[in-house]
Formats: sequence, C-alpha cells, structure tokens
Amino acid sequence: MMRIGIVGLGMAVAPHVLAIRDLEAAGRATFAGGFARSGERRAAFAAKWDAPVFGGLEGLVEASDLVLVLTPPGTHLAVVQAAAAAGRHVLVEKPLELTAARAGELVRTAQAAGVTLGVVFQHRFRPGALRLKQAIAAGDLGTLLSCSASIRWWRDATYFAQPGRGMKARDGGGVLLTQAIHTLDLLLDLAGPVAEVAGFACTSPMRAIDTEDIAAAALRFSSGAIGTLDATTVAAPGFPERIEIAGTGGTAVLAAERLELHVKGRDAEVLDLGLAGGGGADPMAFDHGPHRALLMEMMDAIEAGRAPANAGETGVPVQRLIEATLESAASGAFVRL
Repeated sequence: MMRIGIVGLGMAVAPHVLAIRDLEAAGRATFAGGFARSGERRAAFAAKWDAPVFGGLEGLVEASDLVLVLTPPGTHLAVVQAAAAAGRHVLVEKPLELTAARAGELVRTAQAAGVTLGVVFQHRFRPGALRLKQAIAAGDLGTLLSCSASIRWWRDATYFAQPGRGMKARDGGGVLLTQAIHTLDLLLDLAGPVAEVAGFACTSPMRAIDTEDIAAAALRFSSGAIGTLDATTVAAPGFPERIEIAGTGGTAVLAAERLELHVKGRDAEVLDLGLAGGGGADPMAFDHGPHRALLMEMMDAIEAGRAPANAGETGVPVQRLIEATLESAASGAFVRL
C-alpha cells in the first residue's frame, strides 16, 4: 500500500484526492494527508476531506512514499528537492516549473536522487487520447501531414480575483503555460516534437494581468507536418479544446473526450465520453478518471522500477515550445527549437 501525500491544497486538489480515494478503496494506496503553508487552508482541507494535515513539509514527506506537488509553479523545485533528498518519489502538477530551465533542473534533481518523477498531464490518459495514440502508432493515419490544436476557453473575473492569478511572478505565464499547456502537451505526445514556430501573443483589455491571454502560432513538426495553435481564455462561455490530425491514411478530431477517427477504407469510429473539459468558467468541471489512471501508471512504474509514461522529463518539451512561441511573438521572427 503506497502512502500518498499532497503538498498544496488549493483549487487543483479535488481530482487528486478523489483519485487517491478510489485507489484506497481498491487496496492500492493510502492517503497520508496534506500540507499547505496556510493554517486556514489546512483546516478547510481537513474538514472537507476528513483527512490528516501536517504543520510542516518535513512531516508530510516523512509520512509519504509518493509526494504530489500541487503548489504554484515557482515553488515546485524546492519541494522536489526536499522530497528527493528524503528518497521520496514525486508527482508534479503542470507546468514542472516557471521556466524550461528550472524544469530541467527539477528533472536532474530527481535523477540524481534516484527517485521517480512524474508530471500531471492527465489529458494523455483520457480514453480518446489513448485510442488516437494507438491508431497513430499503428500507422492507421499514415504519414502525418497536418496537426493543429485549438483551445478557446473562458476564465471569468472570479478566477482572476485570486491574488497573483495571471501574473508572471506567480504563474510564470498566461494562457499557454497555465491553460493551453495540457492540450499542447497532448499534441506533442501524439504528433511528436515541433521543429520551428512563428508565434503571436497579446493581453486583452478584459483583465489586469501581465501575461498573455490570446496566442496563436504556426508550427512545423520535426516529422515535416505543419499545423496551427490557437489559444485564448477570452472566448466566453468557453468551448471544448480540439486537436485535429490529418495524414495520408486518415483524419482524427479529438474534442475534449470525444474522438472521431476516420481511417481510409474503414467505417468511421466515434468514442464519445463527453465534451466537458474545464474550458468554461469552472476550471475543474471534468471527471477525475484520467487523474486516477495517471496515478496508477505512476504507482505501477515505481513498483516495477521503470519510467512512467508521464515521466518528468516528458514535461519539458511543451515548456520549450511555449517559450519559443512567446520568443517568436516578441521578436517577430521564426524560432527553431
């Protein structure tokens, strides 16, 4: 029974706790409890989830085999350093850190300590995404030609009312690093790395933030495929994020958890698990099943002594792409990755 503890008890905690509770019921894990610097937040968490809380990070780490890090991005490296020094495995919410450079340092910290590091990109574990990845790996879509992502979401004034929300000092970035990163990561997981990007980004007059809330880019993949990125949080009331991939053998459209797969010579295949993906005013309006699957993969990997599919280093390329897109937007030039 693996002991799982959580550091950071804010908005992102609910699907993780629900996933751990499922694993407790299945006899796979025990919930060690949670820690946050705020005593008020610890008290609220303990009351809501009937779970133990710790007054310090050291106590939480000591009581855990696997530490989930759900704090703001700029604090991730320090928490991972503390957990790794104690020999604890770590699962970190996206993004790994504020910058790709700090994300790389975080990865190296875990490697040097010999602990398993995972990153929370649960969209990879949605059934539609898994089926699409299987189809691409099997060659059903042939050579990929066009690979694009659209994230037209909405975040209201309540969301941005939290101190520091949407500011570089707290979040490190805007729509690309904080919201669209899940879909961008999935696009890379499916279509492979991007070789070159031409980007545009700006901040709308709708909220007082210093990060971008509108971004677009042209992408050229290492495979030779080309595509586009369209990301924003100003599209009220918010729409399901989409990934569209076309190849010589067929086409696929993945809208949140609804997959349409059109392979030449076959009947269309539709896997429809819904269009709710957290794109509207409630960022947490989604099922916790993919979180459970991600956590199970992490546990299985630790027990087997192998790297998980969501290994920490796999979370670095998407941050490099985001930084390259913003660099291109600032310079007006293509950026090679």
